[in-house]
Amino acid sequence: MKLLAVIPYMPAPTWGGGARSFYVLEALASKYSVSLIALSRGEESPEAASLGPLLERLWSVDLVPSPASRWRRWRQALNVVRGESSAIAERCPPGLQAALDRALAKDNYQAIYVDGALTAAGLHLPVSLPLLILQHNLEYELLYRTYLAEKGWLRRWYNRREYRLVKPRELACCKRAATVLVASERERQLLQELLPQARVGVVPNGVDLSFFAPARMGEEEEGRRIVFTGSLDYYPNEQAVLSFARQCWPLIRERVPGAEWWIVGRNPPRSVQRLARLPGVTVTGTVPDVRPYLARASVVVVPLLIGSGTRLKILEALAMRKAVVSTTLGAEGLAVASGRHLLLADTPEDFVSAVVLLFEDTRRRRALAEAGRCLVEQAYSWESCQERLAALLSEEELLGRTPLSPGSCL
Repeated sequence: MKLLAVIPYMPAPTWGGGARSFYVLEALASKYSVSLIALSRGEESPEAASLGPLLERLWSVDLVPSPASRWRRWRQALNVVRGESSAIAERCPPGLQAALDRALAKDNYQAIYVDGALTAAGLHLPVSLPLLILQHNLEYELLYRTYLAEKGWLRRWYNRREYRLVKPRELACCKRAATVLVASERERQLLQELLPQARVGVVPNGVDLSFFAPARMGEEEEGRRIVFTGSLDYYPNEQAVLSFARQCWPLIRERVPGAEWWIVGRNPPRSVQRLARLPGVTVTGTVPDVRPYLARASVVVVPLLIGSGTRLKILEALAMRKAVVSTTLGAEGLAVASGRHLLLADTPEDFVSAVVLLFEDTRRRRALAEAGRCLVEQAYSWESCQERLAALLSEEELLGRTPLSPGSCL
């Protein structure tokens, strides 16, 4: 069977949502003849280089240039004037639709795989072809939670507006799809309540256990170092580190004067770059590999206050046998237990206490780290996720001809 895949960025095995896209695409390519259309920053981008052998397994590859990020605010303002959703428009520049039209005119496909319902919402897709959608988040939920968390009136108004535009279109695409794959059982249940007739399965996020392996000799943790990892041009991550800097970091430095905090992630905005002025804080900017920074961490923090889906950054830290402190929302959707695999804390005072406890109690820190590594080995390797996806998506199931059993969970 020939499958046409459309992804609004370059999938890559080592970063955030790109890893989820990469491993799902790899699993599909192991069963079907897959052609890929993807937005790209250029063929020399790190993501393009990391695709490696996967590119050779694809039937064809069409890399579409991404719109210049410097015009993003202007495009958002224009979308407001037009009454359109920026969240949808940003995932579907005109070049992506043109590439899709060329591919459909050139070859006969039996199904279309789209990475994200908002990408599907912005494209003109042939109704005659079954549609498979991979969700990273429930985007309307992410926008609504952002709206609730915001303090400034303009951001609150903007995110509420986006939520009201996005939700009906996201749900309409999921309803039209032959199969929708979400990241957690919580999201499956939520989506199934809204769309009882939809075919919804769960493909959990995973981690490459050989890549994110425990530190080797010479890479042990250094001092009392906190590490945060994540794409810093992603607003929930930006908001998380700014909130942590205001509410938690001064208290940690007061109780542990020698503590360090390393903020590791690509494209930090100026608001995050300015945090490097604080005592003990380092903002690395974009790095080629987060593993050396995780290896030297005493504690990995995930102070997220906004989110949907599940957090790959937690799985990566656990895979590297690191102790993690997270908010409950940060660990949402993962089969983790506070006190066994990590520590959960939802107030600044509790978060600070949890971090300081792990600084001071080496035995507790190592016990959490060991249990976390065991958990990802048992439940969150990409290999096991791929095997389950391959078993689920037979051609009949992909085309929507057989039902998923209630609560189908990979």
